[in-house]
Amino acid sequence: MIVITRYTVAPEDSDDFVARAAGALDALGQRPGYRSGTVARAADEPTLWTIVTEWDGPGAYRRALSNFDVRVAAVPLLSLAKDEPSAFEVVARHPDAPA
Repeated sequence: MIVITRYTVAPEDSDDFVARAAGALDALGQRPGYRSGTVARAADEPTLWTIVTEWDGPGAYRRALSNFDVRVAAVPLLSLAKDEPSAFEVVARHPDAPA
């Protein structure tokens, strides 16, 4: 599964956001079931950012969120995300993509 959270970040807050997002990915990355994570900014709208993580499944992601280090490093940032669905089941993958 993938989790996509989107954020509106003022230009002057970009460096702080990237640092906080990196810390969140570090904490999430220590949890079982974590596969990868990315922080990205929209090419055509520089105030729109996203954090994308990939997990073995929804259970791994939910368990990760209950971990103390994740609650300290990631949950405050994740709570600032746009209020929209963020967890997606992967139903197709390019044959050359890692599993």
